[in-house]
Amino acid sequence: MKLSFTVNDQPIERDVSPDLLLIDFLRNDLKLAGTKKGCGVGECGACTVIMDGEAVNSCLVLAVQAQGTSVYTVESLEKDGELDVLQRAFIENHAVQCGFCTSGMLMSAKALLMHNPQPDEQEILTAISGNLCRCTGYRNIVKAIGAAAEAGPK
Repeated sequence: MKLSFTVNDQPIERDVSPDLLLIDFLRNDLKLAGTKKGCGVGECGACTVIMDGEAVNSCLVLAVQAQGTSVYTVESLEKDGELDVLQRAFIENHAVQCGFCTSGMLMSAKALLMHNPQPDEQEILTAISGNLCRCTGYRNIVKAIGAAAEAGPK
């Protein structure tokens, strides 16, 4: 099947198998390895990307379902060598430990801030509720997202 959509603002056109998962297309075909393959069943959130403004588990989306959409991966956050305000906030607030969940957390947080630039703590917790972290205890992640919201887009 012919697939045509944008990834990180770059137009993509490829022939793909109808059963190819979006995560596998991103990681294997496009070499965007920042999107992590975790549980494979939509439970951990490590594979979260933003599709048409919404955080989605790319392990649950067929690549062909991305037809005509705009997808953003964690690689889209850095611009011209400059980290996104969220990435800086995660570093400054010690919200990264092993790092496996980080890309999914960042993308869930980015989707939240796109829709609600000033979320309260409960809104942050709800936005990241689909992302599992086994290391941090979430406090510093929530703090980092709040700090990014307070700093605003840069």
